[in-house]
Amino acid sequence: MNWKEFYAYMGDLNMVSTFVRLALAMVCGGILGIERGKKNRPAGFRTYMLVCVGATLVMLTNQYICKVYGTGDPARLGAQVISGIGFLGAGTIIVTGKNRVKGLTTAAGLWADACMGLAIGIGFYSGAVIGCTMILLVMSVLHRIDDRVSANTKVLDLYMEFHKMSDLGVFMSWIKEHGMKISEIEMSKSNHMEESGVAVLLTVKLEKRRPHTEIIELLSQVEGVQYIEGL
Repeated sequence: MNWKEFYAYMGDLNMVSTFVRLALAMVCGGILGIERGKKNRPAGFRTYMLVCVGATLVMLTNQYICKVYGTGDPARLGAQVISGIGFLGAGTIIVTGKNRVKGLTTAAGLWADACMGLAIGIGFYSGAVIGCTMILLVMSVLHRIDDRVSANTKVLDLYMEFHKMSDLGVFMSWIKEHGMKISEIEMSKSNHMEESGVAVLLTVKLEKRRPHTEIIELLSQVEGVQYIEGL
């Protein structure tokens, strides 16, 4: 059997190709899941593996229907997976008490994981393997680059707590004196502050790019600042 015959055999629906596709889905899904698990994300090793295997099984079932019954759209069930995976992705997105959105990358990763499973299920092995490699690259390597870029921008979103309202006024005056600007400010709630305390969400604009850790350290020393955290 030459390479072309082997590839055609694996593209057909049989016991060997079915096993290979589901096994490949477990491996590829598991690789992505391990990477997310290391970062302690809501969806980890087993979740990614199940999503990929499930999507693969859907495409295998769709191919089986078309082959055995000679009718149906081979992409119909796959389309339902692409739209239906949204409910699982939405469940990983949360908004914390400080109005910070978390889980977007995990949700996007689950969607891409399902798409990878569909590619495996229909026998598009090369696309699935290349896709798995690129998705892993985005999640791991490019994640570090994204963190470095976002940590040195001119715009800084902060959650801050002050002992009293007058301290907020002192802080805003200090910001203006040092060439910074506050573009947005919103009063927030904090369960662990005293009644006289004030919690705010604000956006600070800098004159030039500076490491956010340096700015946060500087702002934490302003009189009246009880707590500060970058968002």
